[in-house]
Amino acid sequence: MAYVLGFFAADGYITLNKRGAHFWCIEITDKNLIQSIKKTIEAEHKISKRDRHGNNKATYRLQIGSMEMCDDLRNLGFTENKTKNLVVPNVPNKFFSDFLRGYFDGDGNVWVGQVHKERATKLLVIRCVFTSCSLDFLYALRKKSEQFGISKGVLRKGMGDYYRLTYSVYGSLKLYDFMYNRYTCTSERLLLERKKRVFERYKRLRP
Repeated sequence: MAYVLGFFAADGYITLNKRGAHFWCIEITDKNLIQSIKKTIEAEHKISKRDRHGNNKATYRLQIGSMEMCDDLRNLGFTENKTKNLVVPNVPNKFFSDFLRGYFDGDGNVWVGQVHKERATKLLVIRCVFTSCSLDFLYALRKKSEQFGISKGVLRKGMGDYYRLTYSVYGSLKLYDFMYNRYTCTSERLLLERKKRVFERYKRLRP
């Protein structure tokens, strides 16, 4: 469940309808992943599809009505207006790699490319970025990650109303090992394969 909690921190929200019913929702473009999340939490609810106009991909939403589950999320620090008030919940250390992978799959990205292209010898690098509108959340995420040897994360203000926590080669490789090679016997083994493959491509190509 730690992965689902991390993904919810990135791409989930709590809402109340006009009748006062409490719902928690996740809406993403990856159909396979949301089906895996539904299976992990043993939900019977239907996944709805929303078609988007233009070149935008369709999104898939899992919405679950449960006051108890919403209250549990609130007790962990997730409020209805969590965008700028996001917190890192007290996840046991043995499950933090799952939580971090879940948040990364929701609000993180990884890039591989060459730098110093003007030089005779180009340099192949990898960069990982976690994004959030909450500076405090990213600061706490960096501090918690440092406990596992994932260091040298740089916090910066983005071009919009958000912040970025960036790791260069050393930190990115540490993140890869931590997020994908630290499964516990109770881990859900949920992940976005396309992001994992970017790490693996860099490991194949680097000198």
